[in-house]
Amino acid sequence: MRGALRQELLRIADMVPAGSRVLDVGCGRGELIGYLKQAKGADARGIELSQSGVNACVAQGLPVVQGDADTDLRDYPPGSFDVVILSQTIQATRRPKDVLDELLRIGRQVIVSFPNFGFWKVRTRIFFSGRMPKTGLLSHDWYETPNIHLCTIADFVALAETVGARIERALAVDDGGDVREVTRPGYWDNLMAESAIFQLSRGPGPQGPA
Repeated sequence: MRGALRQELLRIADMVPAGSRVLDVGCGRGELIGYLKQAKGADARGIELSQSGVNACVAQGLPVVQGDADTDLRDYPPGSFDVVILSQTIQATRRPKDVLDELLRIGRQVIVSFPNFGFWKVRTRIFFSGRMPKTGLLSHDWYETPNIHLCTIADFVALAETVGARIERALAVDDGGDVREVTRPGYWDNLMAESAIFQLSRGPGPQGPA
C-alpha cells in the first residue's frame, strides 16, 4: 500500500493522526485519500478542480467533490476538519494568502507542500540561461504553466507569519527525495531544498528567518 504512494505523500500521511477527519484540497486522482482511509482509518474526503480527477476518485468510491480552492473553502464551517492538506497546489491558486487563511480557519492542523523557487538549480538556470527554469517539479513552459504564484521557502515562512500561523513542523526535500527536518527554515534550506512540507496551526509562534 505504501509503495503505491509517492514519497512526498507518504511524508504527509505520516503527519496525519489515525482516525482524523481530513480534507485533501486539490486531491488529484485520490491516491492520498485512499491511503489515509485504509492505513489510518481516517474520515478522508477531497476537493478537486479537474473533472478527470473527480471522475477517477468517484470511480474508486472516494468522497470527492468538484471545487476550487480559491472560492469554495469558505463554504465549510470553522474547525470542520482535524487536518486539511494542500499538496503542490498553493502556487496554482489565484490568492494564496486568502487560501491559506481559509485552510487555517477550517482545519485544526494544515499541511502544505510546494516547489521551492529558491532552489539552487532554479537560481542557476535563471542566472546562466536568462529564462524561466524547468525542473522535475516545475516541468511546464512558462506560457502554459498552472503555477502562477511561485514562492521560495523564505516567502512561505513570511506568509505564515502574515496570516498568524504557527509552524509546527517543516521538512526540506532535496531533488533526490531525501528529507531533512528543520526547526527554523532558513537560508540553507531555501537554497538546497527542491520542495518543502509545512505543518501549520493557527496561533502565534516563533517563525524561521525569511
